[in-house]
Amino acid sequence: MAENTNRNVFSLSGVTGMLIATVLLLSILVFLTVWGLDVQQKSATNPYNPAPIVDSLDNVKTISKDNAKFAFQNAK
Repeated sequence: MAENTNRNVFSLSGVTGMLIATVLLLSILVFLTVWGLDVQQKSATNPYNPAPIVDSLDNVKTISKDNAKFAFQNAK
């Protein structure tokens, strides 16, 4: 059986690989955190507005093309 003589602590399967994986995971964590905070701040300045639902929903038919006027409008 051949002996493994190619042992190196600083190879990609050693300390260097562990550091690369750690830095990669931490950078992904930082990116997702910053992105989430940005989305949260944008949502706080543009809250949900139910006003685009016009009139009363009492007259909405089950199958009707007129239901489009009761639908939500896109946010600005």
